[in-house]
Amino acid sequence: MKPMLVSALGLLAVLSLPSPAQQPFRWPDGKRVAVSLTFDDARQSQVTNGLDLFERHRTHVTFFVNPRNMAPQMAGWKRAVTLGHEIGNHSETHPCSGNFAFSRANNLEDYTAERFAADVDAATAGIQRLLGVNATTFAFPCGQKYAGRGAQTQSTVPVIARRFLAGRGFKDESANDPAFCDLAQLMGVDSDGMSFTGMLAQLKDAESRGAWLVFAGHNIGAEGRQTTLVPTLEQFLRYANDPANGVWLDTIENIASYVRKQRAAAGSPLAK
Repeated sequence: MKPMLVSALGLLAVLSLPSPAQQPFRWPDGKRVAVSLTFDDARQSQVTNGLDLFERHRTHVTFFVNPRNMAPQMAGWKRAVTLGHEIGNHSETHPCSGNFAFSRANNLEDYTAERFAADVDAATAGIQRLLGVNATTFAFPCGQKYAGRGAQTQSTVPVIARRFLAGRGFKDESANDPAFCDLAQLMGVDSDGMSFTGMLAQLKDAESRGAWLVFAGHNIGAEGRQTTLVPTLEQFLRYANDPANGVWLDTIENIASYVRKQRAAAGSPLAK
């Protein structure tokens, strides 16, 4: 009876172990939270105000670009690549809902998933031609993930999932759970106009869950609409780059690659 009891207890112990999917997700080097700073549209201020700031703080960010917007600062965008920043795809023509007046002539309601895919592929080709970079990540214009209207509406998430390591939304409300999130539609928190206190509050919330916080902004400057503020970034970068604070600050590509590898090592069905 004793051997049988031991075997039964051993089996019970094995069955009570957490499955790979239940294991807590671990960031590298003991970091407690991951953060990515991202900026859309290839706006000139990202080059004129951002590159020196990020170089001074030894920080790499992700720029989601529309190739046609890069011409006025082409030397600057080449410098961004040299400095190690990620260049991601933000589409060729930036289609959004026709409810935005600026997009009425190029609205998603008139698109199909196939037309959206062609627009995205044109941007990939443009980035490769202009910068020699293969974009591996994408940001949905206006954060919108559909084409068409009504019963004919199609999701554009599969278009991105088939082409990129990761896709990012906009004006979302939360950080991303690295063990669960859909890499093809990461949540992106709007950083434009945010104070350091606001960014830090988002970071602390993400840290409490071991999450990946993705900020999404546009211009980089001292003031103005759709502008992530330089004074805020200065404070945030000093905080995030202090080893005592346990923050992994890196590009979408680098963090998404790590997440995928960790999922694979844990045997997660979400590894692909």
